[in-house]
Amino acid sequence: MQSIKINIIPNTSIFVGEKKSLDYEAICVFAAIGFFLDDDTYYKDQKALKPAHEYTIEDHKISSSTSYFKWHYTPVERPLNEIVKEFATLFETIIKEQVGDKRVILPLSGGLDSRTQAAALQHLRNKVNAYSYAFEGGHDETYYAKKIAKACNFPFQNWKIPNGYLWNKIEKLAKINQCYSEFTHPRQMAFVEEYAKLGNVFSLGHWGDVLFDDMGVPEDLTLDEQVHSIQKKVIKKGGLELANTLWKSWELEGNFEEYLSERIKVLLININIPQSANAQIRAFKSLYWAPRWTNTNLSVFESVRPITVPYFDNRMCEFICTIPEKYLAGRQIQIEYLKMRMPDLAKITWQDHRPFNLYQYHWNKIPFNLPYKIYSKIKRKLFTKKIIQRNWELQFVGKENDAALQKWLFENSSFQELIPNDVVASFYDKFTNKDSVYYSHSVSMLLTLSLFSKQKE
Repeated sequence: MQSIKINIIPNTSIFVGEKKSLDYEAICVFAAIGFFLDDDTYYKDQKALKPAHEYTIEDHKISSSTSYFKWHYTPVERPLNEIVKEFATLFETIIKEQVGDKRVILPLSGGLDSRTQAAALQHLRNKVNAYSYAFEGGHDETYYAKKIAKACNFPFQNWKIPNGYLWNKIEKLAKINQCYSEFTHPRQMAFVEEYAKLGNVFSLGHWGDVLFDDMGVPEDLTLDEQVHSIQKKVIKKGGLELANTLWKSWELEGNFEEYLSERIKVLLININIPQSANAQIRAFKSLYWAPRWTNTNLSVFESVRPITVPYFDNRMCEFICTIPEKYLAGRQIQIEYLKMRMPDLAKITWQDHRPFNLYQYHWNKIPFNLPYKIYSKIKRKLFTKKIIQRNWELQFVGKENDAALQKWLFENSSFQELIPNDVVASFYDKFTNKDSVYYSHSVSMLLTLSLFSKQKE
């Protein structure tokens, strides 16, 4: 007998049960949205342990489970500056407990989550090695990360993600993430051999952008409107078409779109935060998106060094439930924390609001941003070389990449037993000859299912 307590937002998924018959309905959902929903897995008899639950496991089966936390919206009205101070104390306490005096590996971007971590780590006087990466042939995404590292006096490493890096690592990646995420997203896999040199523990900024922002919907959004909003957020381009095709190919009962809609609706009803649609959708994403998509890709980091994720801490989740939505909207708390703790970081351009920083970002509207928009448009016209902007372009575009992709799609006999060859050929043709952007997700999911088929042999 084993007792297991799962965090409110867990770092990793734990699966219990036997790998017997495939759960085709669950795989269709996976094809549409890129992650398994709720406690689904590839198998009907195997389940993922749910967040915020305590389990008793006996003979590799769940014998009992109890929920110990339910997402809620219980706002405590107080001034924003007081909330920011509460956040500072909590955030820095969590980071200090998580990393201790170890040398920290810190991924940096031009956004707010890792920048907020950088401010906390600099304030705590931790030893930090920072890094960032950009696509080969793409925009220099390391530009702002370098500035943040320099302001904090952190040693900094910048890398270029090479074209086609996936193919000589794909089977290793399949073992790491167990094929629970498509393979073009975990770019960190490109440098998996390098991380150990940088430090002893990762401090990762995942999920800050979800917890510390609104969901962009009216507070009085109806339940059906919330279902529609979530579907728009989670269903990938081409994903619905692939899922519908697989549903029919496997001769499943009913209609896939109705099945998915009803499942999302039931999960929202069980959350039950009627006074705030934003809080309810945030809870949905934290219960189902973070544990089943985000933490799947965290496994790449964890394969090298221990990981810490301060925004996943139970205390942070409890804190979020007490904050009025008007203060969560627009990332106000993180912005004011950075201004308070390290103004030099707040003065660095916020990548999502270029060319403005955290003191000026509210000017990112007409007419204030017009000069930058004109400059960017002229620059794009003058720079005729194609810019790599998407993960899949590095993996699927080009003769060598296409040959590797076709090998996995058409030369894997176990995959052909799972999905008819004409279905695979149809989506590959649409990706190649019709609309590569729209069908890139479909092809990436088929690639993932091909690796799964081989792995389960």
